Amino acid sequence: MKAGIHPEDYRLVVFKDMTNDYAFLCHSSANTSETVTWEDGNEYPLVKLDISHKSHPFFTGIVQFVDTAGRIDKFNNRYAKYKK
Repeated sequence: MKAGIHPEDYRLVVFKDMTNDYAFLCHSSANTSETVTWEDGNEYPLVKLDISHKSHPFFTGIVQFVDTAGRIDKFNNRYAKYKK
């Protein structure tokens, strides 16, 4: 490995999927100001995730309906005043 290119603060971090409260512990250098007490009683930095392998449709096989029509209408209404 090349010297001087790897982060110095590589440590154990808890990653928590906020959609289903699934959490896992692994090594990372992600910056965070929050901490959480893990199952072993130690306190670790906490990184909150919007999606993980436990909630992603590719891995779960469950497709979630996304209201794209509503978002498109909101966009068109917001920027209608800029149309030429």
